[in-house]
Amino acid sequence: MRNHNSYSNELLDRKRLLGDAQADEFIRYIFRDPAKKKQLQDWMGGASGTLHLNLIQDTFPGFSFIDKATELPTWAQPRLMKTGAVFFARHSEIILSLLGLLSLPYCYNAANGAMVLYLSELIRKQTTKRLFDTAVFVWEVMGPDAFSKDGIAFEEILKVRIMHAAVRYYTLQSGKWKDNWGFPINQEDMAGTNLSFSLIVIRGLRMLGYSVSEEDQAAFMHIWAVVGYLSGLDEDLIPENSKKAQQLDNIIKRRQFTVSAHGQELTRSLTAHILSVNKSKATANDILGLMRYLLGKEMADMLAINAPELPAYKLRLIRILNLLRSFKPQGDAKQNYLAAYAAFKNQNPELSKRN
Repeated sequence: MRNHNSYSNELLDRKRLLGDAQADEFIRYIFRDPAKKKQLQDWMGGASGTLHLNLIQDTFPGFSFIDKATELPTWAQPRLMKTGAVFFARHSEIILSLLGLLSLPYCYNAANGAMVLYLSELIRKQTTKRLFDTAVFVWEVMGPDAFSKDGIAFEEILKVRIMHAAVRYYTLQSGKWKDNWGFPINQEDMAGTNLSFSLIVIRGLRMLGYSVSEEDQAAFMHIWAVVGYLSGLDEDLIPENSKKAQQLDNIIKRRQFTVSAHGQELTRSLTAHILSVNKSKATANDILGLMRYLLGKEMADMLAINAPELPAYKLRLIRILNLLRSFKPQGDAKQNYLAAYAAFKNQNPELSKRN
């Protein structure tokens, strides 16, 4: 069982100055040697798998976070993780949609944390690729066998952990970072991002009319708790239950959410992408109106998401249809996952370069 301090400004003030010490030390070591840097880049760009993970462990021995990359935390419950994966498989399409309609813009409201994304320019100039990378990461850590002996979740998470450390390194080297923003990709921002992919997704599902049981919520959030741990998030910022998660979300929101020009620009890039790939009958106003509904008026206004409110009859129809979907026969979870992931890849040929 995880032991937690209460979530306070004092705790989060300290966490805002911390990155991921082990991964940050590793990046500093690697970047001093061009040959080692090239080895790391080759590994980062390669396919994932057990043998591939063994390769980096053999190539860079002596780094604890790499050696222990496949070790689950002592509080992890594999059965609960399986239940969470089944839940994802059943709702994968709408969960992936909610990442763009709710989770990412939710993060952009955290002005200081969003500055990392703005300065890196990747999300602004390579929006489609970066969003696909995020989507694929979610697919791969939520797979039915993702955390098995031969699963690829451990390596995918390790890659993200190392990538975050590299972004911290380059951000600090750029000379554009201000100390009063905290540390780039700091512990508080990592905690907020983890919540946006777990708690906030559950909130979005319920707002859209889906029936989500407390058991399914706990299971889905438990997977993301494990992902957070393996990503280098401090255990005292990993909520042990939904009530704690709500408390942490509320205090981070009070501390960090504010209007910013860069948050609005990131949102414009995101919404432009969403509208460009929209193949449904929904209009731009429908999509932006749905984002406003999910985020709430205050947060949508912060991000300058300007659209008419979604008509009440459309919202009612969405909620009724989704409620009915909640009670459909579940079918085989693994087959649901494989079919949905295959459909996602077919709709996004850009992914063929990755697999």
